[in-house]
Amino acid sequence: MLVEIVTAHVSESMNPSESLKLVTLQVNGEQRQCPPHTALPQLLEQLGLNPRLVAVEYNGEILHRQFWETTEVKEGDRLEVVTIVGGG
Repeated sequence: MLVEIVTAHVSESMNPSESLKLVTLQVNGEQRQCPPHTALPQLLEQLGLNPRLVAVEYNGEILHRQFWETTEVKEGDRLEVVTIVGGG
């Protein structure tokens, strides 16, 4: 009985439309979507990029790496991601 009460309470507090809503943003000129509250390093990993090997322009400004963990992408954000390539 306790399991049923907990399950009912959780399902009542969740809004199904909120859990399915995705954030739409542009990455290198292409429209992409991700879950709300996605931090920048997680977005980069979802895109198949190694966060240690890229530079990011966030809404027209270079975003210093120290701010990446606290930067959550939002609806309409524009990112330009450049891969760092070594060699000579």
